[in-house]
Amino acid sequence: MKIALVGYGKMGKIIDEIATKRGHEIVARLKETPTAENLNNPDVVIEFSLPEVAFDNIKACLENNIPVICGTTGWLEHKDTIEKMAVENQTAFLYGSNFSLGVNLFFALNEKLADLMKNINEYSCQLEEIHHVHKKDAPSGTAISLAEGIFKNNPKFDAWKLDETQENQLGIFAIREDEVPGTHSVFYRSEVDEIEIKHTAFNRNGFALGAVVAAEWIKDKKGNFTMKDVLGL
Repeated sequence: MKIALVGYGKMGKIIDEIATKRGHEIVARLKETPTAENLNNPDVVIEFSLPEVAFDNIKACLENNIPVICGTTGWLEHKDTIEKMAVENQTAFLYGSNFSLGVNLFFALNEKLADLMKNINEYSCQLEEIHHVHKKDAPSGTAISLAEGIFKNNPKFDAWKLDETQENQLGIFAIREDEVPGTHSVFYRSEVDEIEIKHTAFNRNGFALGAVVAAEWIKDKKGNFTMKDVLGL
């Protein structure tokens, strides 16, 4: 495949290396806004940039009928607009708050546990995420996805906030320290015990590989997708 990389920071460089090893050609490595000219006619765009420019980047690609795999978090207030645009331009869009295979299995486990706990009132729920100090958004997109998985399966919660859990608001602690790639925990606590599920990333390679696998999967498809579609979860 011909792949254009929009956003060429640490993640972009790892994606570049993994995609090349898998036999793909990188036709653009952009730090600027994509255009029909500088994208160089790719089969797919992989977008890992910054929250403040992600919407414009994705919009430009979809308007040129190029499918987009997006891993940038912190811009989701515009996601509905982007999904409509993908349909209108008869192309494809896939957003992932986290492309790691392990994290997507963790998402499924989180939803199952939320369903098991929904009628057990003795337990409160709390989320925690730890990332490197350079991460721009808080909470992480992965933590928000975990919260949404809980909302879907446990009617006690319908909103999240950066703090302790209170009533219907699910609390998320967002911690920034050193060069942590990403650690996410879901706690259910009662007066007598605690249940915890946790995912710890050792490096960024799992995120990058998942993004490339998603790019391979989305070719020739139309519509809006998630990693659940890619992995058949």
